[in-house]
Amino acid sequence: MTTATTVIRNASWIIGWDEDNSKHIYMQDGDVAFAGDRILQVGSRFEGEATNEIDGRDRLVSPGFVNIHSHPLSEPMNKGILDELGSPRLYMSSLYEFMPLFRPDLEGMQACTEVALSELLQSGVTTLVDMSVAYDGWLDLLGRSGLRAVATPMYRSARWYTKNGHVVEYEWDDAAGKKAMDEALATIDAADKHPSGRLSGMIAPSQIDTCTPELIRDSVAVARERDIPFQIHAAQSIVEFHEITRRHGKTPVEWLDDLGVLAPGSIIGHGIFLNDHPWVHWPQARDFDRLRESGVAVAHCPTVFQRRGITMRTVGRYIRSGIPIGIGTDTYPHNMIEEMRHALINSRVISGDPYDLRTHHIFDAATVGGAKILGRDDIGRLAPGLKADLFLADLRHPAMRPVREPLRSLIYVAGERAIRDVFVDGRHVVAEGKALAFDLEDAQDRLEAAQRRAEEQFKSLDFAGRTHDQASPFAYGLSTR
Repeated sequence: MTTATTVIRNASWIIGWDEDNSKHIYMQDGDVAFAGDRILQVGSRFEGEATNEIDGRDRLVSPGFVNIHSHPLSEPMNKGILDELGSPRLYMSSLYEFMPLFRPDLEGMQACTEVALSELLQSGVTTLVDMSVAYDGWLDLLGRSGLRAVATPMYRSARWYTKNGHVVEYEWDDAAGKKAMDEALATIDAADKHPSGRLSGMIAPSQIDTCTPELIRDSVAVARERDIPFQIHAAQSIVEFHEITRRHGKTPVEWLDDLGVLAPGSIIGHGIFLNDHPWVHWPQARDFDRLRESGVAVAHCPTVFQRRGITMRTVGRYIRSGIPIGIGTDTYPHNMIEEMRHALINSRVISGDPYDLRTHHIFDAATVGGAKILGRDDIGRLAPGLKADLFLADLRHPAMRPVREPLRSLIYVAGERAIRDVFVDGRHVVAEGKALAFDLEDAQDRLEAAQRRAEEQFKSLDFAGRTHDQASPFAYGLSTR
């Protein structure tokens, strides 16, 4: 059986790969050809036989984005609840007082996931690290989506909660944590065997403050033994920073170093609150140098933190110092381009320097940077022999015009609105701006129903007995007339 060959003909702009200099490069008025799951040619005229031709005039062809940190399981349901909600007595984080109270049921989880995966695809993501708690049907949803997905089932030894809104407490169950780790490993085995051929796995004890030292060490050991990536949330809140220094007399980064986490192949989810962050007042450490010297990577997800008035200081500094940085969508909307835009703007605001971070730094982090962090050399760039993971953006979209610098127009102005088509493994997964795997409107209907169900149980879970409307009031009062 002959493999079909698709040619994007006469593409106005292509973000190709300069092999000699190991960097992305613009090409103009050329072809991109692929057959099966592999790229055949990038740039110039493809003279081979074409089974399918796509008119590339007025199109930008780009490598697909590699998203190294996301939570499709629950985040879409938080829309309208957590947009501007933080805990004033817990350093403005929403992790401890509010997020545990707004829970999707199984049907809600599936709806959340379908909505999030659609948003991700429609924003140009082709590879996704999905950090969820495993549930029935999860892997099949990932396979059905068409994404290249890294199933990352999270597990932990304790849950956090607060009884008063200013003290975070932990309920420990070591045996349950070990059992959950075994179940996560079984899920990873199933991902590796999934018939889609696009799933793999990652080891992920949930958070540094909810896992015992033994669980973290065992997790690192298994990740090294299996030669797969490892990720843990750490240095993500001031509450966590104080908790770890109280328990161990060390910063989260120092403690991770002691546990053997800081090494190539490991990813720190967020990595914001280092000892030199001005909000923590812990000068007697060298967290930044430890990150830089170790080769550990950091997943940067600016949107969820900027809602609380928090930002990394600065992602430009991390990148210039050689710390591997990838981009993720830790919250709704699961929009990769919006995360890239926020990373660029926040870094410039907090540094006071428009040159602290440039567009190419963040595009690299979202493509080849993320690929390298995941140990992949066949995604994140367009070159012959690599995976046919790419998207096409419409240069005639009003938000892209006038077209002088297409990547800047895409990131700073047009965003996902200009993305028309996405291919993963050479398969068409987004057409005319719509993800093909899911009925997004139906998923959103089911998500809204799940949100209403979660609202009903909010009061019974809240220590203060508040309703969801009291905890997160509407922007304006409701008329009683």
